Amino acid sequence: MENKFGMFIHWGFYSLLGVQEQVLARNDMKNEEYEQYMHQFNPVDYDPEEWVLLAKKAGMKYICFTAKHHDGFCMWDTKYTPYNIMNTPYKKDVLRMLADACEKHGMLLSLYYSNPDWHHENAYNSLSTHQWKSRCPEKADSVKYREFVKNQITELLTGYGKIYTLFWDIPPRYEDKSLNELARKLMPGILINNRGYDQGDFATPERNVPDGSRFPAMTEACESVGEQSWGYRSNEDYFSARFLMKSIDKIMAMGGSYLLNIGPMPSGKLPEEGVRLIEKIGDWYQRMEGNLENHEADPFPYRIAGADAFIASRKNNKTYLHFYQGISSSAINFFSIPGAPRAVRLLNDGRALPVRFEKLPAYFDMGVARGPFYSITHIPADEFPLEPMVIEITW
Repeated sequence: MENKFGMFIHWGFYSLLGVQEQVLARNDMKNEEYEQYMHQFNPVDYDPEEWVLLAKKAGMKYICFTAKHHDGFCMWDTKYTPYNIMNTPYKKDVLRMLADACEKHGMLLSLYYSNPDWHHENAYNSLSTHQWKSRCPEKADSVKYREFVKNQITELLTGYGKIYTLFWDIPPRYEDKSLNELARKLMPGILINNRGYDQGDFATPERNVPDGSRFPAMTEACESVGEQSWGYRSNEDYFSARFLMKSIDKIMAMGGSYLLNIGPMPSGKLPEEGVRLIEKIGDWYQRMEGNLENHEADPFPYRIAGADAFIASRKNNKTYLHFYQGISSSAINFFSIPGAPRAVRLLNDGRALPVRFEKLPAYFDMGVARGPFYSITHIPADEFPLEPMVIEITW
């Protein structure tokens, strides 16, 4: 997996309530009361091309869509349960429409599938979490439920074109390798996360930026534009662009992919504040000129003065210094650097930055200035207060 920037989409009829994608459990609703809302779900403003074009404008390369969340409602035309989008007033396969839009615009499509299912009578799993609203715990039957899951995965991986990744959610806490084996048989080359029935291919830190400078294995992190919900929330508390860009820069500089989530409204439109954030982040991301994707760690042990945190990566024989929390000074003074830079640019606006080689009076031994040191100077530290700053060095 080459690391990529992607869009996560949590959408279902739970959006009608405007609370959270797990509103059935979080508001302790009765299953029968909650499930009646499917008969009001009619997203007449749904235009998947708008979603795809927003993602493309932001520099995203794939969309991961929630085919089925914990409530068990299916957002595609499945023949294995009537609890699906075709039995709403909308009566259209929204996943089919999204798959077609992705294919039209060269966007990769990934699918999310929840292991907990609060509607299926055999789905209760005493070993796992998120079982709060399971309909019939007394009818728990993992064999029958897994057969249902296999049937649905077969539909998803044979009816919607090329699927890039499969995102299981909520580990069942027991192993059954046959599910991932089936997925790989149906969709050769598919990448599968580690929340399913075996180890899978990649890790999935959620709402978390791990420590370190490089992931030891394939990783896809995810975060939402909203602090309270992944699905649509009418009174959402939105993260700042600075917080999200800092997270994206660090995760991707460490070699991970990054899924940024937005929850569509019940009409099918995306909330304006979420769109604004994605556009603002996308503007910064596009100015990074692709250096956050398909790179490698720079092995040189750079040392700089001060406490600014950074990660060094390499791509096309150039070094990229990612100051994901910003830069505190107009200069970066190197105590350890592999040689003389031929050229230096600040990617945030493309400007060339000068390099000096001299003794620095702030660093001295026994009254004598140490050095000389290489320094990158005239950095506009205050001009990009919301953005991670990325410096390109050509050797």
